[in-house]
Amino acid sequence: MSKIVLAYSGGLDTTCIIPWLKENYKADVVAFCANLGESEDEKVLGKRALDAGASEFYFEDLREKFIDEYVMPALRVGAVYEDNYLLATALARPLIGKELVAVAHKTRADAVAHGCTGKGNDQVRFELAVSTLDNNLKVIAPVREWKFKSREEELKYVTSKGIRIEDKGGGKYSLDRNLWGISIECGELEDPWNEPPKESYVIVKPVDETPDKPARVLIEFKDARPVKLDGKKMSALDMITALNKLGGEHGVGRVDMVEDRVVGIKSREVYEAPAGTILFRALRALESLVLEKDQMHNQRKLAMEYARLVYEGKWFSPLRESIQGFCASSNRQLEGEVKMRLFKGNAVVTGRKSPFSLYAPELATYTEKDQFEHSSAKGFIELWGLPLKVWGKISKGK
Repeated sequence: MSKIVLAYSGGLDTTCIIPWLKENYKADVVAFCANLGESEDEKVLGKRALDAGASEFYFEDLREKFIDEYVMPALRVGAVYEDNYLLATALARPLIGKELVAVAHKTRADAVAHGCTGKGNDQVRFELAVSTLDNNLKVIAPVREWKFKSREEELKYVTSKGIRIEDKGGGKYSLDRNLWGISIECGELEDPWNEPPKESYVIVKPVDETPDKPARVLIEFKDARPVKLDGKKMSALDMITALNKLGGEHGVGRVDMVEDRVVGIKSREVYEAPAGTILFRALRALESLVLEKDQMHNQRKLAMEYARLVYEGKWFSPLRESIQGFCASSNRQLEGEVKMRLFKGNAVVTGRKSPFSLYAPELATYTEKDQFEHSSAKGFIELWGLPLKVWGKISKGK
């Protein structure tokens, strides 16, 4: 093995991996970093990687690609894992994996490496992406191999190699952040009985610190994609950035859940996704107005399966693509506007309208304008309930 491309975050783990790979695999290490909305500077990251011993450093601004090709498709399906998680980290990993393979091809590397642990989800997501896109590339996971038992041991190792790094992960919490959301774990959060302390909040304000006046927003969708905010045309990237700030200010988008990881364990996770929460609820409101009943019910069933596939690292799978195709077809008439009220941690839909609305006022009203044929209900109920009527009659004889 002569060259390895490392998915480099700039933190202690991946910085430690660079000299460890060189020492244990006798190979050049190429550091690859993807910008998905994190705040660290490209020059700082590049210097850190090269100082650690990387032979090359690649940095790609993938924010627009992430939103347009991963986040928006998932939003349009309505994907949410176990009723709460909007898949921010899960959606980022296949994109990073794809770019990792591209850099490996560009640099003629033999292998790729990542800094994921042996009981996390991300190792699965990275490795399935790489093996699907190029199964000739070897995947190395140093954290599953090395003997370090603590961050202190890692820090001591890099220091012995003459590498200076501030251990930002030495605090209470482990964070993973991108434009679509933030995952927060470790520390007190590992006990599901503990209330998340205020210092665990990142971009979402605690409810008792939010404004006493609500914010109101108007979101316009076309083909199930958000296109305008308060009448102003925006890219999805700009809208998500704006809604993250506004929603976070009003305490919207904080999720505290116990979820089922891919490897079979339950894990307490805290997430922040202000923009995702707002857009998801708005789009659901538009779906309820526009989609035919069976179409909507089946799309929501498929959305659950789609979310599971993404969570489990199967973005590059034929089933995920097939579900995407079904939803793309049903979303063609998901056009309209949704009004929302953001207040004290809540994002509440207050109105919705669409040129393709299936809501018929003359059928829904209870006024003198009512055109519903009430007399038809008796026969409908008799036929609708006939199977249960027969079953009830027979079952009484048992």
